[in-house]
Amino acid sequence: MDMESTAAAIGVSVPVLRFLLCFIATIPTGFFHRFVPGGATGKHLYAAVTGVVLSYLSFGFSSNLHFLVPMLVGYVSMVVYRKRCGVITFVLAFGYLIGCHVYYMSGDAWKEGGIDATGALMVLTLKVISCAINYNDGLLKEEDLRDSQKKNRLLKLPSLIEYMGYCLCCASHFAGPVYEMKDYLDWTEGKGIWSKSEKGSPSPFRATIRALVQAGFCMGLYLYLVPHYPLSKFTDPVYKEWGFWKRLSYQYMAGLTARWKYYFIWSISEAAIIISGLGFSGWTDSSPPKARWDHAKNVDILGLEFARSAVEIPLVWNIQVSTWLRHYVYDRLVPKGKKAGFFQLLATQTVSAVWHGLYPGYIIFFVQSALMIAGSRAIYRWQQSVPPNLGLLKKLFMLVNFAYTVLVLSYSCVGFMVLSLHETLTSYGSVYYIGTIIPVVLILLGNVIKTKPARSKARKEQ
Repeated sequence: MDMESTAAAIGVSVPVLRFLLCFIATIPTGFFHRFVPGGATGKHLYAAVTGVVLSYLSFGFSSNLHFLVPMLVGYVSMVVYRKRCGVITFVLAFGYLIGCHVYYMSGDAWKEGGIDATGALMVLTLKVISCAINYNDGLLKEEDLRDSQKKNRLLKLPSLIEYMGYCLCCASHFAGPVYEMKDYLDWTEGKGIWSKSEKGSPSPFRATIRALVQAGFCMGLYLYLVPHYPLSKFTDPVYKEWGFWKRLSYQYMAGLTARWKYYFIWSISEAAIIISGLGFSGWTDSSPPKARWDHAKNVDILGLEFARSAVEIPLVWNIQVSTWLRHYVYDRLVPKGKKAGFFQLLATQTVSAVWHGLYPGYIIFFVQSALMIAGSRAIYRWQQSVPPNLGLLKKLFMLVNFAYTVLVLSYSCVGFMVLSLHETLTSYGSVYYIGTIIPVVLILLGNVIKTKPARSKARKEQ
């Protein structure tokens, strides 16, 4: 294949084309995983070797050296100091990721047609941290653990080959989704939901084809829209001449356009996870039962585009990372016996921002998203306080929350896309910071206008 002419034909650089080819190669690689001889050990070795090879072909030799650092940090900490291995791995692995972000500044590389391994390193960082924390949880009393901790804790140290297979398994190595070591081991060894049953082995092909068709549609729509809504428009003198509503609508369309790129990437990852079998998440209760593939799901496209509340966004966007943040940051910051508040939300969003990179646009976006969710919660509390006999008013609050979510999400995500402080503030200022002011006002009003959930008449009589 002539890489240069092919890259030019589809409008990308040679490094990006090389990455895309290796990324798509995770699908057949995942498929052949089920046929690897040698039992669980052979499959762990296959997962590790294919991850190393595809990383080398995509990013070069240095990528595997970068991956080796957090992997060694996590494993050594588990071997040497189990009681604090979770905290040690969190601090050191995250610190190394931040250092790589600063060194490579991936956003600039993508803008200039290049690419580096920090995207894959981001996924790997979450894996090694969760593995160490779960091994740490294995020391705790079961009655002191949350349900997620009981499900994912590790009672014994994974072998080195198990650990390497988990970290480098190429089906999720490039762009996620993140999954637990416990699930990886059960899948490889044919245990848990992956054990043989009277229902038989679920066929992954229909779900894989659906994911591939979705990926093709998303990429086609992205390629169609991106020439019409380039990010460069935010600093174009023509943009400044537009009226308020036109600037606001352009922000919505630019964000919508960018999202289709992520939908494409996650659809390919979903296909690779599904066809390997790891994406299987159990059977439905229907008759006959149908296989579910939620372990691979990283985005609910319709759920995001028509989210009724900003609170729903982490449940439908980058789902597995949102789940990781809830289990390993948000929940663990809540003191026992107390409810989570704005501090836990802000801290979680800040960790997410740093994980993505140190660009001002990332930091502003995730702090802004904490305000967005808190504002949406205020609207929801007011909605819940409406008596049942005022159904029209309740529906009006639902409509307001939907419109608020669309407005503030479209406004906020500009920072995530343009990255630089100047472009972020320029775009926010062009619509008079409306997406920041409205959430702050709602949060303040929510603290002033205290409400209680309305109870039906029948419930009151009880």
